[in-house]
Amino acid sequence: MLKKIIIGAIVLLALLTIGFFIFINTGVDLPEDADVVIEQVMSAELPILVTGKTGIATNGDVNIWYESKLPTDSVKGTILLVMGLGATALIWDNDFCQDYVDAGYQVVRYDNRDVGQSTWVSDWDEADPYTLEDMAQDGIAVLDAINVDKAHVVGASMGGMIAQTMAINHQSRLASLTSIMSSGFMMDESIPFPDGFNQKLIKLTLKYLLSGSDIDNLKFHIGNQELLKGSGEYPNDMKTSAETTLYELKKRKGYNSSAVDHQVKAIEASGSRLDDLGKITIPTLVIHGISDPLVKIEHAKKYAPLIPNSTTLYIDGMGHDLPKMYREKISSNILETIAKASYQEQLVVASSD
Repeated sequence: MLKKIIIGAIVLLALLTIGFFIFINTGVDLPEDADVVIEQVMSAELPILVTGKTGIATNGDVNIWYESKLPTDSVKGTILLVMGLGATALIWDNDFCQDYVDAGYQVVRYDNRDVGQSTWVSDWDEADPYTLEDMAQDGIAVLDAINVDKAHVVGASMGGMIAQTMAINHQSRLASLTSIMSSGFMMDESIPFPDGFNQKLIKLTLKYLLSGSDIDNLKFHIGNQELLKGSGEYPNDMKTSAETTLYELKKRKGYNSSAVDHQVKAIEASGSRLDDLGKITIPTLVIHGISDPLVKIEHAKKYAPLIPNSTTLYIDGMGHDLPKMYREKISSNILETIAKASYQEQLVVASSD
C-alpha cells in the first residue's frame, strides 16, 4: 500500500512538473535572435546610460533620484518625464530625450518611488498605501529641486496617470501636459482588461525571474517588451532593452520586487480622475497606440474628450511602448503642444502689460 502511495505521489509530481513547464513555455516566445543579442551585450562593455547632471529631490521621507539634460544653447523651457509601473527613468532612453534637448529644452527624467535609485518604501502598508497624489508630489519635488516654476510634463502609462494628477492638483506648476498610453480610470469596468495579458506575463515571470540570473533577467525584459507591443508589426530594440536591464543590475540598485504591487495599489487607491479632468485648462496632448494590449485605446477615447484643451494622436500599429519608428511623429506632436502652451503664456503676459 505504501509503495503504491509513493509511486502515485511521484507520478503526480511528474505530471505537475510537466504541466508547469508546458504552461510557462506557451505563448512567451522570444525573438529568434534574442540569445545572440544577449550574448553580445553580456560580453561587451556597458555603455554609459546616465550622462546628465544627477541629483536627489526630497518629498518628506522619500528621496527621488533625477537626471537633468541641458541643451548647449539657451533653454526654452523644461520637460519633465514621468515613467510608468515598475519602470525606471532609463526607460526614457537617451535617444528619446535627445530629441527635446536638440529642440532647446532642459529634459529631466526621474525614478518614481520604489524603483531605481529613489527610495524603496520599506514601511509600506496595504491598508494605507501611498497614492498617485503622493507620486505627483514627488514630481513637484523634483521641479523644486531644480528651481523650475513650470514644466511641460510628459507621462507614460502610470506616469500619465501621475501627470494627470499633477495637472489637476498642481496645475500652476505645469505649462502643458502630454499623457501617453494611459487612462483616466484604469479600473473602469466598462473597458475590460485585455484577455490573456496577465496570464502571459505570469508565464514570462515564472520562466525567467525565478532563477535570479542576469541572463534570465535580460530575457524577461525582452519578452515583456514583446508582450507590450501587442499586434504591432515592428521589431523591438532588443539591444537597448538588454543594455538598460544590465545597467540597472550592475550600475544601479537593480529591480525592486515589491514595486509593482505597491504601485498597482497606488493606482487602485487613487480611484477615478474622470470627473476632475475637466479642471485641466493647459494645452494637453493624449497619445495612444491603437494596438496597445495593456491599456486599451478605449481608455484614451474616453478620457481625452473630458480635457477641455486637448488634442489626440492615436497611432495605428503602436502597442504599449515607444518604438523608434513612431518617435518622430510623437516628438513633433509633443513639441507642437509645447509651442501652443508657450504662445498662450505669451498672450497672457502681453494682456497683463
